[in-house]
Amino acid sequence: MSNPANEDFDAIVIGGGPGGSTASSFIAMQGHRVLLLERDQFPRHQIGESLLPSTVHGICAMLGLTDEIKNANFPRKRGGTFRWGKSPTPWTFAFSKNPDAPGGFAYQVERAKFDKMLLDNSRRKGVDVREKHAVEKIVFENGRATGVNYVDDQGNKRTATARYIVDSGGNGAQYHNDDIGKRVYSQFFQNVALYGYFEHGKRLPPPNEGNILCCAFRDGWFWYIPLSDTLTSVGAVVSRDASKIMQSGQEEAFKHFVDACPMIKEYLGGARQVTEGTYAGLRVRKDYSYCNTAFWKPGLALVGDAACFIDPVFSSGVHLATYSALLAARSINTCLKGAEAEDACFQEFERRYRREYGNFYQFLTAFYDMHQDEDSYFWQARKILNTEEVGNEAFVRLVAGVSSDDEPLFNSAEYFQARAGFGDWFQGVLSNQKVKPDVAPEFDKSKFDPAKFMQGFTSEISQLQMQAAFGNERPKELPMTSNGLVPSQDGFHWESAAAPVPVAPVAVA
Repeated sequence: MSNPANEDFDAIVIGGGPGGSTASSFIAMQGHRVLLLERDQFPRHQIGESLLPSTVHGICAMLGLTDEIKNANFPRKRGGTFRWGKSPTPWTFAFSKNPDAPGGFAYQVERAKFDKMLLDNSRRKGVDVREKHAVEKIVFENGRATGVNYVDDQGNKRTATARYIVDSGGNGAQYHNDDIGKRVYSQFFQNVALYGYFEHGKRLPPPNEGNILCCAFRDGWFWYIPLSDTLTSVGAVVSRDASKIMQSGQEEAFKHFVDACPMIKEYLGGARQVTEGTYAGLRVRKDYSYCNTAFWKPGLALVGDAACFIDPVFSSGVHLATYSALLAARSINTCLKGAEAEDACFQEFERRYRREYGNFYQFLTAFYDMHQDEDSYFWQARKILNTEEVGNEAFVRLVAGVSSDDEPLFNSAEYFQARAGFGDWFQGVLSNQKVKPDVAPEFDKSKFDPAKFMQGFTSEISQLQMQAAFGNERPKELPMTSNGLVPSQDGFHWESAAAPVPVAPVAVA
């Protein structure tokens, strides 16, 4: 095949999912020339249908998609409902006391529709979107990413160059061939998901009929996500050992898991599995959580699953992808403008992205620590003080202490011991039934303070929604660290904080 002349851009984005479309839009909205290369043709299937308010009312509002998402009639999600922990009956937490307030709800979305909505929006923002164009390699010169080699939709091998590359190509492809850090895996979250789609499954009672339902059972837990009045996404998340039953057949394995979870069995009692079209059959995903040792190098930033992945129990996937896309876009926009040093911009990108990932990691270890099945290998292996993660210092160091400017010295055992009881404390805070532990956990607050952690955990999410709602009229943000950058008032760049300033509250690590 011929090799047409090279093209040059300000930025090239690999992958058209939520991370890629968000990054490309935010860069193009500042007048820069952006090429987005997507190997598939949209719409296409993707898992991860449950959104958080920060995506809906923060990122999507900044993209100008509020009305389009509202008019899509996706099911409204007021929070989450859980058959989990000590409570024998399901308990629910709400995003807000006022479910109609901004931030008081999110949506359950069919990702094929939602992702195409974001990608089409990128085109409207001026991004050169090319579907069925597969990137083969990121090109480096003298240690800097300078372009990509790709195959176009006619089979031609081509090269494009740019000042910056964003890799949002997901967890599978390694376009950079380990040129940017190494992938380190969690031993705490090494699960396998077996999932499918069903028509006419039961719904939770109003007003929570749009909530995600997460239901624990002996071998793991189920998600149950209403995607329309009749369509439901249902998945069993189990350990690697429990997943071996799939070798004798996925249908038989799924039935086995359903039979072991009475609530899901009840909800699917009158349902029919989808056997034709996009949602036909069962699918498997290995949800092995991981984190890269670096998220950027000169000319290149990793976004979404290209950088890290965390267990899906709290619907953080699209949030982390679009949030990291905004951080990367801020860094690229600022550098293209020549307003701040490149190292400072991308260190701010990585610091904030790693903190958000680390916050969800700590949040989810507590969530798994709630379950009380003493005889279950799955749950005992995920208890804070029992987990193999205690010895997994390489991974824990990547995600612990990132919320603090001066990371304290620790070993993995002390890290987990300081959090013992966090699950019980956590359920008492979240559950509207106010489930209390048998003995109130005590914490050495010099090592870990749950209340301060939650304050830090929600601070950036609140800032995203403030940015979208008030724009230039919002209060100026505080830096995350004493010498850190802050978002510009328009939210699309970094700038130096006026000195002296206090540091924003952060999660205690």
